[in-house]
Amino acid sequence: MNIGDWTERFQGTRALPREVRDRLLQVAQVRSYSKNQQVFGPQNVPDSLFFLFEGTIRVSQTSENGRDIVLYRVDAGESCVLTTACMLAEEAYNAEGLAETDITVIVLPRLSFDALVSQEPEFRSFVFAAYSRRFIDLLRVVDDVAFGRIDVRLADRLLALVGGDKEIAATHAQIASELGTAREVVSRILHDFQKRGFIAQSRGRIAVTDKPALRALADST
Repeated sequence: MNIGDWTERFQGTRALPREVRDRLLQVAQVRSYSKNQQVFGPQNVPDSLFFLFEGTIRVSQTSENGRDIVLYRVDAGESCVLTTACMLAEEAYNAEGLAETDITVIVLPRLSFDALVSQEPEFRSFVFAAYSRRFIDLLRVVDDVAFGRIDVRLADRLLALVGGDKEIAATHAQIASELGTAREVVSRILHDFQKRGFIAQSRGRIAVTDKPALRALADST
């Protein structure tokens, strides 16, 4: 697949010196994954760094009792911090990356990654700046799960999932995994939201009927 100068797609790589960008173009590969295909998982020791050129990857973790929690999403124009962390530690992934859409990724092999990090200060700064930003995001997830009100978090998540649409195609179990809680908890609060006129529910779908009310709840403390 020829996608031209992909370094223009990413803010971090776009700011690199031209000679560093040319090295990236020489050593990186382009791969495609279909929607719902696993991009990486706990059984893999990463051998490359991913830059997401197009699409969305959902990164989630499953506990021993089978409960899922969504850690973060990688959107087009971003790199995946988990692959960076696991490559640096030389350990297998402790989470799964699933393609939420058809995706195109830029793959930087481990040897090339190591060489660029050691030889190019600008590339090294780019990698660790991205790592730091995502680490802060993960701390917010921990804080939300540990201390956040579940009704406030659910209202915020519903608004994020619905975006500019009117309906969300998701089960209670899927939404529970987004929040790191039990399906029964989500079902109970959604039932309350429906009674208050915030949403309307049908099998596998949730219609948001009062976005301003949800936004007021999501912004409350």
